[in-house]
Amino acid sequence: MSDSPASSERPLDVDQHLALTGERTVPGIPAENYWFRRHEVAYDFIEPRGAGKDILEAGSGEGYGAAQLARRAASVVCVDYDEQAVEHTRRRYPEVTVHQGNLIDLPLADGSVDLVVNFQVIEHLWDQPGFVAECHRVLRPGGELLMSTPNRITFSPGLDTPLNPFHTRELNAAELTGLLTDDGFDVHAMLGVFHGPRLRELDAKWGGSLIDAQIERALAAQEWPAELVADVAGITAADFEIVDADERDIDTSLDLLAIATRRADS
Repeated sequence: MSDSPASSERPLDVDQHLALTGERTVPGIPAENYWFRRHEVAYDFIEPRGAGKDILEAGSGEGYGAAQLARRAASVVCVDYDEQAVEHTRRRYPEVTVHQGNLIDLPLADGSVDLVVNFQVIEHLWDQPGFVAECHRVLRPGGELLMSTPNRITFSPGLDTPLNPFHTRELNAAELTGLLTDDGFDVHAMLGVFHGPRLRELDAKWGGSLIDAQIERALAAQEWPAELVADVAGITAADFEIVDADERDIDTSLDLLAIATRRADS
């Protein structure tokens, strides 16, 4: 995919946006662009993997990711708990099928999909093992679960309670691996999302952390300087790197991306 938003062919008017609650990221909002692109890069990375497959996105949010995957997939079904998000996705992305439902009681038949995508959602769930068990149930034998989540070590460093009030439990790479392998999956890749060269330059420019520069001003309700607005608005998915744990210290990653296979005998 190009580094433009997944929804670039269908630009949003202001009144079409979902409410910004802090719980989901949506495309087309300049101040959200860093976080949107950080999510988008994971969809870019896995899009070829879904070619010709029946896909479930569990926790689809605004729906832009499901719509991107639908370009190559045989079918894409979405499940989200939020009624507003579900109605928005149905209107905006008719190429996907959307259900409102609880992620620990997925409204899908056993063995009905080849691929489950769950990006930036597991950290919001109270019953994480219950959700993973549901993913196992709806996957066909040998099917894949692709899961991303903020890396607890770098997202809420040194804290037992997540910084984000919408998060219930954040995970590091070892904890995510344990969660998946305990419930019938083999994790055959643990990847990390990192800043690429251009973002590292912006980190240096903004006092060591572009993320902190945004958060500090948001928390203080300060107006962003024009230069920060321009730098954030100019970020693309290509400014992030996805690297295997064998190649870089996974504990220093921003987000984790696990690729796990449903055991055929479980």
